[in-house]
Amino acid sequence: MLTQTGRTHPFGEVLGNRNFRLLWIGEGVSVLGDHFYMIALPWLVLQLTGDSLAMGTVLALSAIPRALLMLVGGALTDRFSPRSLMLVSNAIRFALVSLLTILVFTNNVEMWMLYTLAILFGVADAFFYPAQSSMTPQLVKMDHLQIANSLMHGTMMLAMLAGPVLAGVLIAVLGDGHSGSAGMQGIAAAFGLDALTFLVSLVMMAFIKTPRAASSDNDENILESIRSGLNFVWNDLPLRAFFFVVAAVTFFFNGPFNIGVPILADTRFPEGALAYGTILSTWGAGSLLGMALAGMLPRPNPKSMGALLLSLVSVMGIGLALLGVSASTFIAAVIGLMLGSLNGYINVFFTTWVQSRAPKAFIGRLMSLLMFSSTGLFPVSMALSGAVSRVDVTLLLTVSGGIVALLGLMMTLNPTVRSMEPAVQAATVVE
Repeated sequence: MLTQTGRTHPFGEVLGNRNFRLLWIGEGVSVLGDHFYMIALPWLVLQLTGDSLAMGTVLALSAIPRALLMLVGGALTDRFSPRSLMLVSNAIRFALVSLLTILVFTNNVEMWMLYTLAILFGVADAFFYPAQSSMTPQLVKMDHLQIANSLMHGTMMLAMLAGPVLAGVLIAVLGDGHSGSAGMQGIAAAFGLDALTFLVSLVMMAFIKTPRAASSDNDENILESIRSGLNFVWNDLPLRAFFFVVAAVTFFFNGPFNIGVPILADTRFPEGALAYGTILSTWGAGSLLGMALAGMLPRPNPKSMGALLLSLVSVMGIGLALLGVSASTFIAAVIGLMLGSLNGYINVFFTTWVQSRAPKAFIGRLMSLLMFSSTGLFPVSMALSGAVSRVDVTLLLTVSGGIVALLGLMMTLNPTVRSMEPAVQAATVVE
């Protein structure tokens, strides 16, 4: 892809990087398969038990070890290499999903097996995700990191939009889930495709070349390594401030949005479930748009980037409050599109900044801390949002949105976080 001046477009340069291209293809395919798993698993539990509590228990058993071990995964990423942990984690998940496929296909699956597999899957996830988010900075030049993150995040969002629909179609074609073995065959096929995507990712990862790890005399144990990562973030004032913002936005935005939107669709909008799906679809489309714009538009001046991103956080808070008083599905969908766009744009730039600021020896721990700060409070936020929504969903969305708006504004006034200069140079890149 050439520009009018005859030079290769930055997108073309990033995709021309063999190692990044292999990562992008492998993870794009794997994320698509993940959504087949996420649709098939709860459907399988309902098929076996008809119990929504059992379904929630299986999902929780996967989420708990993922959250508890996320920081350990970050420490191990820094101790070994992101590629090594991704290979091991994907190999384990490939084996687990392949076993599940066989059990379902042969009608030998039982609930205790699902509980066990869910725990093991959560453990593997905890080591995979910090490693995955640490790979891109090793494979692309610092000037291309923003575009690479835009491509990775955008592809994952596209898979998130397409995967559930494709999984639902597959299960419906082979059985609607109400006719015994036919339903099981559809679920088994969905798991089988997920296993195949893990195999594709393994093959792609096997051909990636990463920079040779520098020898290290670090004798820290895992707990000391995690503590070093925490101390690094605590002593870096901009990082500490922005990690606080991430945790606060998770608590005051993500929970209220995920609880409030279905309640609004059910109680206020005449379209009901259609309204719910429409708002989520516009959020997803907006996220794709925001990620694409983050990749195509010029990078903001680092001296003003903090103020820009925090101002956009404030706008997101205002949008959430407006969603709480929206009178129609159309207005809510437009707000969903705006919120998704802002969320996608902010995520790409913030992730890129953390990756560029992190010393190579700490990047796994910093990315695991970032993930933990964005997920650790989410269950609490969901529970409290559910309680407040029983009183008044409008109150939930307007107050939460106002808090997010004020938080962004107050942090914008803090000179420590207005500048987002990268603190270190990029690591050596192998093309």
